[in-house]
Amino acid sequence: MELKKYIKRVGRYLLTGLPVQHVTANIVTLPPNKLLCGRTAFITGGTSGIGYTIAEVFLRSGASVCITGRDEARLVASIHKLKNQCSIDMDNEIHFLLLDNRDVQSFSERLKEAEHICGKIDILVNNAGLLGGDISTATEEEYDAVLDTNLKGTFFLSQMVARNMKQNKIKGNILNIASSSSFRPAASAYTLSKWGLRGLTLGLAKSFAPYGIVVNGIAPGPTVTPMILKDVSSNLLFEGNPLGRYALPEEIANMAVFLVSDMGRTVVGDIVCMTGGAGLITFDDVNYNF
Repeated sequence: MELKKYIKRVGRYLLTGLPVQHVTANIVTLPPNKLLCGRTAFITGGTSGIGYTIAEVFLRSGASVCITGRDEARLVASIHKLKNQCSIDMDNEIHFLLLDNRDVQSFSERLKEAEHICGKIDILVNNAGLLGGDISTATEEEYDAVLDTNLKGTFFLSQMVARNMKQNKIKGNILNIASSSSFRPAASAYTLSKWGLRGLTLGLAKSFAPYGIVVNGIAPGPTVTPMILKDVSSNLLFEGNPLGRYALPEEIANMAVFLVSDMGRTVVGDIVCMTGGAGLITFDDVNYNF
């Protein structure tokens, strides 16, 4: 995909004489703060990309964090990196837990383990996700893997965490990482799962609000993560996006801190769009060919 974009840009230069653009971004990151002091966040899919960066910014905001993933070696490496980056020698802590979002039967035991390690969980970030399942090539196995990871796992994990919050009178937050695909014509298992996640965010918000559990979502557009870009370079150019560039995980993480902090308590059942216009005013960044 990136090679095709490069060839297209070079071809345009040869035909029009217009130079290949080099786009960067001036990202404002949150300084160390106490916005989430005393809070404990459980973040699925936290070994890379948006989930990892949310864990990092939450730590810098005073929270203790437990990240999940399916690969123990990657989890250990991510924990080590987070400790070095955040210089964790304060009251907040960082832990990891092996968890496969498709294995719903394991959730109850895994959450008990997480609570034993971390104490009360009052922030759940549903970030784990799989791409794939395009209508032109999808197999049933691929479809099930995407829907089970992105939607079914999120449904039951939210159910269990919210039930615990309700029983223990914990006024917490659930934050779903949706996508610009939540608003696109659904021609893939991935897009379909994100439509479902948008609807689920509304339903969870309606069901849980009476118990002081605030549910929201963030819809990132194309973002510089290993899932989207295998070869991440300093050039953020993305011509198919009205913004003109890829988003950076730090931008998504800053919004995540706001939404789960006391500053965001009046935002309920919302999907905050950070798409750069993708999925809202254009679909040109996605191939719909069959």
